[in-house]
Amino acid sequence: MCLILIAWQAHPDYPLVVAANRDEFFARPSAAAAFWPEAPQVLAGRDLEAGGTWLGISREQRFAALTNYREGRQAASNARSRGALVADFLSGAASPSAYLAQVAARATDYNGFNLFVADGQHLAYYANRGDNPPRFLSPGIYGLSNHLLDTPWPKLATGKASFAEALAKLPAQAKFFDLLADQEIVADSHLPETGVALAWERILSAVFVRSEDYGTRASTLLVRHRHGLTTLVERSFVAGALLSGEVCESFVSPR
Repeated sequence: MCLILIAWQAHPDYPLVVAANRDEFFARPSAAAAFWPEAPQVLAGRDLEAGGTWLGISREQRFAALTNYREGRQAASNARSRGALVADFLSGAASPSAYLAQVAARATDYNGFNLFVADGQHLAYYANRGDNPPRFLSPGIYGLSNHLLDTPWPKLATGKASFAEALAKLPAQAKFFDLLADQEIVADSHLPETGVALAWERILSAVFVRSEDYGTRASTLLVRHRHGLTTLVERSFVAGALLSGEVCESFVSPR
């Protein structure tokens, strides 16, 4: 996933709102968001190659989401699955702080990642790149792409601004999906340098990534109301930015 925008306790009626795009090669098999048969409390998509997931929520209000850290070098082939970091938190019972402490202790087992985990009370963040330990996040709006939290890449800056505007329009959802569908390419003078070729920096600079073999596979909106109703809407895409399906699931959790 290459973009996650989170409003954490920043709206009086919606303590958690997430808008996210998952970017991946079209050849990598995946399943759309659904409740998992072996863990029926978990609602998430699934990477059918490694078995993990990139974003999900549980009926117990456990939330997790992950992005890869773009390093411009070949990923280690023997590294642990990063998607398992999300799946294990969603299906487990550890607190966010205890879980991230466990993850940090084996951080070198993974290729570069950023990880959000939350329960109904706390949102925490950890990256195994940079020198920062796991930390709790205070109420506010946060953005994450394929660098560290709130790194001011152009698509993150514009995405956060559009996300704040969409937040004010809740319960309407259209503006969230409008921002997730933005295919504007950033001017070369504003592109980050992450070790990939300039042509790829251009492609990856859009909120909605589009190329022949790689691009945005899913756009997800997750909204939790203070009365306990959680709704997840996910739109799936295939090559050519063609919509291939939409999932809408809701459930009520204890407050």
